[in-house]
Amino acid sequence: MTKRKLFITATLLMVTLIVSAQSVVSGVVIDRQTGRTLSHVSVTAQGGKAHTVTNDEGRFVLKTQRKPEYVQLSHIGYKTRRQSLDEGTSTNLRIMMTANTVGLHEVIITRNDPEEIVRAAMERIEQNYPDRPELVRCFYRETARKGSRFISVAEAVTDMYKSAYNRGPERDAVAILKGRRLMSMKAKDTLGVKIQGGPVMPLMVDVAKNPAYLLNEEGLGKYAFHMEMPVVIDDRLQFVVSLEPQAATLFPLMYGKLYIDQETLAFTRAELQLDVHDWRSASEYMLVRKPFGLHFRPKELQVTVVYETDVDGITRMSYVRNEMRFNCDWKRRLFASPFTTVSEMVVTDRRQIGDEAKRPKGRNSFGIRDRFYDKVEYFEDPDFWADYNIIEPTESLQNAIGKLKKKVKK
Repeated sequence: MTKRKLFITATLLMVTLIVSAQSVVSGVVIDRQTGRTLSHVSVTAQGGKAHTVTNDEGRFVLKTQRKPEYVQLSHIGYKTRRQSLDEGTSTNLRIMMTANTVGLHEVIITRNDPEEIVRAAMERIEQNYPDRPELVRCFYRETARKGSRFISVAEAVTDMYKSAYNRGPERDAVAILKGRRLMSMKAKDTLGVKIQGGPVMPLMVDVAKNPAYLLNEEGLGKYAFHMEMPVVIDDRLQFVVSLEPQAATLFPLMYGKLYIDQETLAFTRAELQLDVHDWRSASEYMLVRKPFGLHFRPKELQVTVVYETDVDGITRMSYVRNEMRFNCDWKRRLFASPFTTVSEMVVTDRRQIGDEAKRPKGRNSFGIRDRFYDKVEYFEDPDFWADYNIIEPTESLQNAIGKLKKKVKK
């Protein structure tokens, strides 16, 4: 074969690989009965190799190396939907999901003590979750708003290392592969406080891996537990246990709900809200540091943690959302400014398992008290995300990104 033919062959192969790596599935997910869009729906490509979630407007984009035969969608309280992609286009899909109501005759409750159910689920963590280390690829987004106006957007592709669930979270780590940030140039928009979270947030709020966050022996005794009506997730019945603080402590507690698979007793979802009645202790929980003279008043902290179970019965964390609302004001100012920060992380791909999974090191790896802006500098690249899966930005966020880019260019 001549050099020219070799060159043409290599070029064609490269083009083929590039094209195959740009297969895109996109669309909007809608409730069949009400017609409303569904946010935070889990969307997984055939074989489970690529994953994302719908945004607040119910829209999603899923990028794969080759076009899958189908995508699978799951959402709390809905029947799992498998959408075939064999015929027609794979973009701008309009996918209907049907609510899965649970009748009392369908429910078989083997335990009626909600605290006993939670403790039984804790005892089965080592059986229900990975017993080997794993390295997964994630997408992370963090936004900050002053009032209703976006003042910063940060995004990153990260690798997250999780040691086996029979070990604590001390060795778990997150490393940024590529990231970008956009910020308002107005001095009055500067968010001077440094709050908990960032890309290490998924390590902190994994209730199954980090019991110190909620499921520890000392903490459980401070809560009252209640059994709620069961729901269906991934076509499986779930216990729903609500919890609320019942004792005074030196540290803030949570209100919320835990979802537990009735068959395996795996934690499948957690919806938690910080008790901010004692604003001083809540501030210590939310803040890393703040400038001297700044008043910080917490208003709300909500955390949602979503897990998925594979065909082998192993449950893994797949999505985390953290929302904080607080007021900041400087001394001698008449009015406080309201701020809202939202952080989201979705596991988009599972990279390495067992001995192959190496804990990330270096300056781009994160410790538990690091924050996104400590590591990532701003840069603009129209093809920034390439083949990475992302959480599709809402229309308002897309507009905000455009405005922030223009201000940065000036």
